[in-house]
Amino acid sequence: MSPVRPLRNICNIIGLAWWARIETRDSGITYWFGPFLTKNSLHSRLPMFIEDLNLEGSKDIEHMLLRTRKAEPLTI
Repeated sequence: MSPVRPLRNICNIIGLAWWARIETRDSGITYWFGPFLTKNSLHSRLPMFIEDLNLEGSKDIEHMLLRTRKAEPLTI
């Protein structure tokens, strides 16, 4: 197990982890992508996640970067 994973989990529990809330207006689905330790690490991986959504047919995608605590469900 990566030593980063426990730290990432602790940051999520106390609300210091970075998450992206991604909304697809055409299907009305909200995805949560995270947790990440830094905003930069989230920002660098976000384009790949959005591209995957585009390949699945999602359109009109908006996202917001948040520092928060998030648990299941990660798709609404």
